[in-house]
Amino acid sequence: MYRLFQTLNRLALIKAIIAAVLAIILVLIGSRNLQNFDPALIAYLIGTVFAVFGIAYRYSVWIQRPPTKLYWRRSMQFLFSRYFFPYLWRSIKLFFRNILFQRFIAYRSRTRWIGHFLLATGCLIAFAITVPLTFGWIHFVLKPGDDVTYYALLFGFEAGSFSLGSPVAFIAFHGLVWCSVLVTIGAIMMMKRRFTDGGLIATQSFENDWLPLILLIAISVTGLGITYDYTFLEGKTYQFMAVTHAITVILFLVWLPFGKFFHIFQRLAQLGANLYKTEGKRRGMATCPHTGEEFATQTHLEDLKNVSKELGFNYDKQDGSNHMELSPEGKRSALAMAHLKARNEAGKLFG
Repeated sequence: MYRLFQTLNRLALIKAIIAAVLAIILVLIGSRNLQNFDPALIAYLIGTVFAVFGIAYRYSVWIQRPPTKLYWRRSMQFLFSRYFFPYLWRSIKLFFRNILFQRFIAYRSRTRWIGHFLLATGCLIAFAITVPLTFGWIHFVLKPGDDVTYYALLFGFEAGSFSLGSPVAFIAFHGLVWCSVLVTIGAIMMMKRRFTDGGLIATQSFENDWLPLILLIAISVTGLGITYDYTFLEGKTYQFMAVTHAITVILFLVWLPFGKFFHIFQRLAQLGANLYKTEGKRRGMATCPHTGEEFATQTHLEDLKNVSKELGFNYDKQDGSNHMELSPEGKRSALAMAHLKARNEAGKLFG
């Protein structure tokens, strides 16, 4: 066990502990010192805090890698420059386009985008509902003497009210139902693709491609089962459905930092990569000495040289140039000429 702790990244471990402690503090503050916390959600809270710890740890390790660290530093440098407002506006537009509406998938396949969009939208809305409820930030109460009006408390402050049986009450109390429907449809569409796409069949794995979809469907179906139970069965199977749903959700939260869905948190870095590309074009392009054509930004080329040396790869040549200054076509040509030179020196062009 001690050896296991020795292998942990200390900086990432410290950040993960801080993130988990902050989450607990936010629970205490938002729930008015647990006054508005629902004890029935304690298992979900433990799973969420563990997920926060795991995500913070893995993200910190990922951000320490030289290429990622460079992208992160450059993104912040370019954002907080004299072009702050144009770049901020660009990042906001990209956030809505690529993160919320998943439009980057639409260029690959319309059906794939629809499935991805339904899956992402259902998950994001579900998290937006369940995390505040689990943390005690949102609480619903019936005031004494009034048994038909629900009052919503946000961080302990009254934030609105609605009558039981009203359209607002129906929408509010069934928010997770709509999310479950979206997630189920999106997950089934993704599963169908994995059954029929030859490339995916050849490369997919259970833990990375099937397990996420199975977990999401299990969460959605058991959640719908709870709603069906108290709507039509008078709560006769509530205990079974509630426990089953809790198990699937907690398994998902525990697995979240280690599985494929970790890319949800990495996806935000795409905004910084776009700024990096935009600023690089503004600063000028690099020209391949072999083809005489532009192929990358000069900023990216210089950063790539530095990161490669940091990782122990030095591609400097004796004449002071660098092999990375060649475009892909130039590198292929250089490799072909090197092969020809070696064969000529050996006196054999073939064999």
